[in-house]
Amino acid sequence: MELLRDIAHISGKSGLYRILKPGRGGVIVETLDEKKQKEMVSSNARVSVLKDISIYTEDPNKSTPLGDIFLKTRELHGEKVEFDFKTASNNQIFDMFASIMPDFDRERVYASDIKKIISWYNILSSAMPELFVPAVVEEPSVEEVKA
Repeated sequence: MELLRDIAHISGKSGLYRILKPGRGGVIVETLDEKKQKEMVSSNARVSVLKDISIYTEDPNKSTPLGDIFLKTRELHGEKVEFDFKTASNNQIFDMFASIMPDFDRERVYASDIKKIISWYNILSSAMPELFVPAVVEEPSVEEVKA
């Protein structure tokens, strides 16, 4: 989930953005949709990198990284989460999310947060499927260890 360090949510804007490079007055981003629009985001804007986001658990000293939640979502729901948020009650939304993350803190995690997380998952799943391919860890060969 190292690729999440290049993906951001910008407060006040819908969707997710790929961070391209810093500019003079902020950062240059590109939308993750088909349009691939590039724009400069002011340094005053609240940009949240997905790698730095985690979800509260019932243990006040622990939280779960968003990347782990995305991987568990992929395992349980496949490429897309089919859930009708428009007709679901908050309790139904919490119950659905509890299947993914059973120990989330229902007091500090809101239904709107869960909607956002699932929306982000669906965007990333379609725009960046390589994000969900497990990283291959190469172990050193015997010759490399002897050297």
